[in-house]
Amino acid sequence: MTSAPPLALSDDQAEAHDRIAEMLAAAGVDLVEGSLRPPREGAGRLLAVLGKAGSGKTALLAELFRALLAAGVEPVSGDWEGRRRPDRRTLAVLAPTNKAASVLRGRGVPATTIHRILYTPVYDPEYEKIAEWLAGEAPRPQVEGLTDAALDRAEAFYRSNASIPGALAAAGLRGSDFIRGWKRRDDPLDIGFVDEASMLDARQLEDLKEIFSTLVLFGDPAQLAPVGQGGEMVFDRLPEESRITLRRIHRQAADNPILDLAHALADPALGFEDFERMIAERAQTDSRIMVSGRVDCDLMARSPVLVWRNATRIRLIQAFRAAHDAPPDTLLPGEPLICDGIELPLKHRRKRLDLEARGLIKGAQAIFLGPGRRAGFLRLHVIGAEEPQMSAASIVRIESPEEEEPLIPYAARMGAIFLHGAAVTIHKAQGSQWNTVQVFGPDLWAAARTGRVESGAPLWKRLAYVAITRAEERLIWVTRYRLGRPARPLSVDDLQQTPARLTLASPSAEA
Repeated sequence: MTSAPPLALSDDQAEAHDRIAEMLAAAGVDLVEGSLRPPREGAGRLLAVLGKAGSGKTALLAELFRALLAAGVEPVSGDWEGRRRPDRRTLAVLAPTNKAASVLRGRGVPATTIHRILYTPVYDPEYEKIAEWLAGEAPRPQVEGLTDAALDRAEAFYRSNASIPGALAAAGLRGSDFIRGWKRRDDPLDIGFVDEASMLDARQLEDLKEIFSTLVLFGDPAQLAPVGQGGEMVFDRLPEESRITLRRIHRQAADNPILDLAHALADPALGFEDFERMIAERAQTDSRIMVSGRVDCDLMARSPVLVWRNATRIRLIQAFRAAHDAPPDTLLPGEPLICDGIELPLKHRRKRLDLEARGLIKGAQAIFLGPGRRAGFLRLHVIGAEEPQMSAASIVRIESPEEEEPLIPYAARMGAIFLHGAAVTIHKAQGSQWNTVQVFGPDLWAAARTGRVESGAPLWKRLAYVAITRAEERLIWVTRYRLGRPARPLSVDDLQQTPARLTLASPSAEA
């Protein structure tokens, strides 16, 4: 049995910590002694830590991260990697979405997206000298076009933030200056932690198992399975000895009413009407829970309404745009978007890697800042991305309930595809959190009326669980098909006002 970690953990967290520590020790990383051995060849090691919202999965991940750092394990990200050494031990902390990765970064854990680690940047050799110097692998370089003062700024930034791209930006460089492109990772990595593992599909898990010799998944079994997985999550088929379950629910100093509601859904006798009464009762005594007869239009600009049915999503988006007098053939600055994929032929694979590695992956949330300098290009703020402001060749589709074909106000020949983001399905919301979340109750009632069951639980309960646990501080349960008038016009004043630093060209622009 290993010694207790510095953070006071519950019994089940401590047991999980010990199981993971034993696996790491077998892989050559001893958290008790704080010692490292070179990586060992052999079969991959895989564990899954499972628990519902509030069970302490993220706290455990953060504690393990700190213990690995103290033992001398080096964190790696998708930004830059130093020279490989036979005795070097590394850790990558990953999440399926930008928003989920940014939540971990807010806790001091340098997480990145799975896409960002699957694809590695190709640095310009001249600027890679700076990266090697900052990482302590080479002497201070002489770089044409950069003054000593610029290098001093880069060094000062790196000492406080340990980010190579951030340090190069402090020296006055843009991403397009020092990153020539991206390539699919060929070299294996060492230890990987994956948060929000309930969102992984079977292909992603196989990719991760190929890359990491030691892999720990952190996931919530009560969430919705990925579309196309037949209601199964990737950890459902793991042997019992490879799964660890956290059962104790940790509360804040003041009880969290949102978590209370989420865990009440586990009661098999609880019906939909009972659950709505429970929400109304909590709303009378706690300001963090609110019942509303209409959707708050202002919140939709940054925190989408969560719905079950696509038809509801489309109607709410149309109502949002009408309330803001948005013209049918263009977007207003401040309108929210959701990336629905990348439309590029196989021969332009490099451009796909560029877009995905920099944050435009399926499900990414973005805010429209304005048109780009060229037709079909948009200036965007990608929520949760490490360098959020960029310009990208884009195709925007705004659906209408009356029309089979969507309106396309912006259409590059190829590029990132966007849907409007004022409302999203609960499936697409997985992995994201917002300070305040609106859940569209009539859709959950419709799901309850179908009587559908998914993985042994009523579908409406899984939908409700995922929807309400997206709220960090405040939950609004909407009871009617109504939209309130906006109190203020759309704006981008709340976003970081810096110039777009990355230009992601369409393939046609490369000619």
